[in-house]
Amino acid sequence: MTLTATESLSTLLRDGSKAEHTSAEGSSFMSVMLEGRISPEGYTAYLLRLQRVYAALESVARRLADDPIASAVIDPALERSASLAADLDHWAGAGWREIVVESPATERYVERVEASASWGGLFVAHHYTRYLGDLSGGQAIGRILGRAYELETTAGVEFYAFDEIPKPKPYKDAYRARLDALSLDSAEQQRILDEVKVVFGLNEAIFSELSADLDRWSR
Repeated sequence: MTLTATESLSTLLRDGSKAEHTSAEGSSFMSVMLEGRISPEGYTAYLLRLQRVYAALESVARRLADDPIASAVIDPALERSASLAADLDHWAGAGWREIVVESPATERYVERVEASASWGGLFVAHHYTRYLGDLSGGQAIGRILGRAYELETTAGVEFYAFDEIPKPKPYKDAYRARLDALSLDSAEQQRILDEVKVVFGLNEAIFSELSADLDRWSR
């Protein structure tokens, strides 16, 4: 899909990546997790991968804080590293930082995030794909996991709790408006869309890794 004369960037990114988005969400691991049937050990394996991805995202965000493109979306209120650390403390104890995860898919994802520092538009693709997803479907996942694990508070699923963003919809609307206000030509917008598609593929690769161990992580 390419940009038409009247199409906004946010619409291009949403509509142009639908196939990749659907494919990533259709993994066996995600399906079982959405049914509330992933063991705490399997969920911890997922969080350990996410922790590395978000550490890279937030490191690059700090480096691009003054970038004319990336700064349109960067917002500390979205950051997830502290929430992921709290969730890992809950599920794996304080020693989780010593756990070594063999995950080629995570390595490739982190490398791609770090490479996005070369142009703010590439970073926008990574930021948009992860954080807007967290504010959308991620909210439902948090509720599902809370019920599945019989959690009385958000302890263990802090990743999905955006305390500084009490109303996700107006925030997402404003985020999309900032995307649409960026001064980018059609080639630059297409480059961002292409990177969004790559990001969904990187997420799908992580889910494929996790799906390979479903026999021991399903409950």
